[in-house]
Amino acid sequence: QVQVVESGGGLVQAGDSLRLSCAASGLTFARLGWFRQAPGKDRDFVAAINWNGGSTYYADSVKGRFAISRDIGKITVYLQMNSLKPEDTAVYYCAAARGYKGYALAGGYDYWGQGTQVTVSS
Repeated sequence: QVQVVESGGGLVQAGDSLRLSCAASGLTFARLGWFRQAPGKDRDFVAAINWNGGSTYYADSVKGRFAISRDIGKITVYLQMNSLKPEDTAVYYCAAARGYKGYALAGGYDYWGQGTQVTVSS
């Protein structure tokens, strides 16, 4: 059974940091990614990491503030979010891809978690 489970969301103030975790199991995957969706908006790419090799990719809006990493032993991916802004408020989703389709495209991922809410107050 495939499981993709996020954790770590919460309510923080602007400028604070938060770390999200994503545990994936039940499949062999090539890449894990993070997307976010604010109310009334599309689901946008945030960051991704290739499981083998560890290459990372970021949306321009989070470069220099967010960092994606992986723990191979725990089969877990982390999203360290620093210098958070109110515009980072969204539901954050973790997704797993079996192959190497477009890393920034939601359609490039095969399995999704249930999402975790991140709220940044000003």
